[in-house]
Amino acid sequence: MDLNNILSQLETANGEDIDKLLQQYNRENSHTFAFEQKEEALRSKLCQSVLTVLGRQVQPSCQKTCLETLRILSRDKRVLAPVATREGMLILGGMARLHAGEEGGDTNEKSCQEDAQSEEEERVVVEALKCLCNVVYNSPAAQQVSVDVQLAHGLCASLRTACTWHHEVGLFTLRLLFLLSALRPDVRGVLRRECHALRLLSEVLENTLDVRWVGPYEAARPDPQALPMPAEDNERAMEALKALFNLTLSYTGGEEDDHQFRLIAAILRHLLMLKTETEDKTEEAHSHAVNLLNNLPVSCLDVLIDLPVQGGQEKYGGKNMDAVQKLLDFMEKRIDKGSNYKEGLTPVLSLLTEGSRYHREIRRYIKAQVLPPLKDVKIRPEIGTTTRNKLVRLMTHVDMGVKQTAAEFLFVLCKESVDNLLKYTGYGNAAGLLVARGLLAGGRGETQYSEDEDSDTEEYKTAKPFINPITGHVEEPMPNPIEEMTEEQKECEAQKLVNMFDMLSRQNVIRPMGVRPDGTLAPLEETLCDPHEDNSESDSD
Repeated sequence: MDLNNILSQLETANGEDIDKLLQQYNRENSHTFAFEQKEEALRSKLCQSVLTVLGRQVQPSCQKTCLETLRILSRDKRVLAPVATREGMLILGGMARLHAGEEGGDTNEKSCQEDAQSEEEERVVVEALKCLCNVVYNSPAAQQVSVDVQLAHGLCASLRTACTWHHEVGLFTLRLLFLLSALRPDVRGVLRRECHALRLLSEVLENTLDVRWVGPYEAARPDPQALPMPAEDNERAMEALKALFNLTLSYTGGEEDDHQFRLIAAILRHLLMLKTETEDKTEEAHSHAVNLLNNLPVSCLDVLIDLPVQGGQEKYGGKNMDAVQKLLDFMEKRIDKGSNYKEGLTPVLSLLTEGSRYHREIRRYIKAQVLPPLKDVKIRPEIGTTTRNKLVRLMTHVDMGVKQTAAEFLFVLCKESVDNLLKYTGYGNAAGLLVARGLLAGGRGETQYSEDEDSDTEEYKTAKPFINPITGHVEEPMPNPIEEMTEEQKECEAQKLVNMFDMLSRQNVIRPMGVRPDGTLAPLEETLCDPHEDNSESDSD
C-alpha cells in the first residue's frame, strides 16, 4: 500500500474506516522485518498518526489494529521518535493497563483488579505490551522515558495480580520487565527496593510452577505420574527467571534478603525436579535455573540438599542429593554437545565448583560421581567416556575460560591438593592451573577443607610406582634410544640438544623457565639467581 495514501485517509477517516485501512497494511507487512530507507520519514509520520488515533476514543477492534500497525513499525528503530516520548509511552502504557506515571500503589493495584476484560479488550492489552517490548528494546530514548514515567511501578502492580493473568498478558508483562531491567541497570535498584520485585517474581514462579510448601524452604516432591509442565507455564516461568537473573546480578543483598534468596533457591530446586513437554525445553529451564543459582549467595545452596521432610542419604549426613544429581546430569549433557562451552557449560561448572567449595556434603557426593577411586591406570586420564575423562580433556581446551573453569572444578573436588589433582589428571593436563595458581612446586590452595582422608584402591597402590606423573598413567616399557650408544656419541647428542635450545632461546622462539620457591614461574636466569641473592641478603644481615 502507498503510505502517502494511508496518511491522507487517516486524517479524515472514522474508526471503522481506519480499522479496514490499517488491517490491509498489516496483512501486507506482517512478515516484514527489513524496511526501505527511502520511506523512513513516511513511516515515522504513520507512527505519529496511529498514536493520534489511539489517543482518541475508538472501539477496541480499531485500537487492536492500530497497535498491530505500531508493532510492525516498531521493528524499525529509526522511526520510533514519535513513540519514544512521554505522551507516546503513556498512551501505550494505558493501553497495556500498566498505568505508568500514576502515583499511588493502591490506585495501580485497584486498576489491575478491574472486572474481567472481553476477549477483544484483552487482545488490545497484549498488542500494547508487544509494542512496548519492541519500542523499549529498540529505542534508548524510550528506555529513558520508561524510567521517567515509572513504567517499572506499573509492571510490578500488574505482577500483584499474576494469578488472574491470561497467558499472553503474563508472558509479555514479564518480558517487558526483563527487557527494562536488562537495558537499564539503574532500574534494578528501584525494582528491588521500591517495588519489591524479587518477592513478586518469586510469587509468580510459585504460582506458575504450582509449588506446595511442606517446610520453610522445602517444596513437596512433584508427582512422578503428573503430566509435564504445560508449554505456556514453561514460557512464563522462563521470562520470570530471566527477570530475576537481572535483579540478582552483582547484588549481594543484606540480612533482610537472605530469606528471599533461600526461597528462590528452593523454588529453583523444585524446577530442577520438573519435566516439560520436550527434552530441549527441560534443558532450557534447567539452564535458566543454573544461571540464577549462580547469582545467589553460595551459603543459600544448602537449601538444595537440606530437605527434612523428604529426607536424604545417611552417607552424606542425611542430605538429599537429587538436585545435585540433576545438575551433574545437566553438566554432562552440555559437555556431550561439544559446542558453545563458554555460555552453555561454564555456568554449571562454576555453580558446582562453588557449591563443592563451601558445602562438604555436595563436594563428597560430586567427587564420588566424578572422581571415583582409581583402579585402571593403564589408560591416559583424558581418554575414555567417563565424566572424569571428559573434564580432563577440557583442561586443555582452546578457550581459556573453559579450561580454567574445568580445572578449577576438579581442583576443588580434590580439596585443592596438588598431589591429589595430579593423581587424577597427570601433570601435563594440570600444568595450566598450577601455573595460574603458583603451585608448580606443589602444596594446597587457600580454602580449608575437612580432614577426611581419601582411600586409594589396592590396584592403584600397586601401580603407583610405575605411573608416569606427566601423563598420569602406566606406560608400556619403551626401548632406550641411547642404550647402544658409546659415551662419546651420548655426549655429542647432548651437545646438539644444548645448541638447538640455545638457538631457539636466542631467537626468542622459546624462553627457558624455572620455578621459584613460591611455586611461580620465572625466567631460568632469575630462578638460578634467587638462592644466591637470598644467601647474600642473610649474610649481610
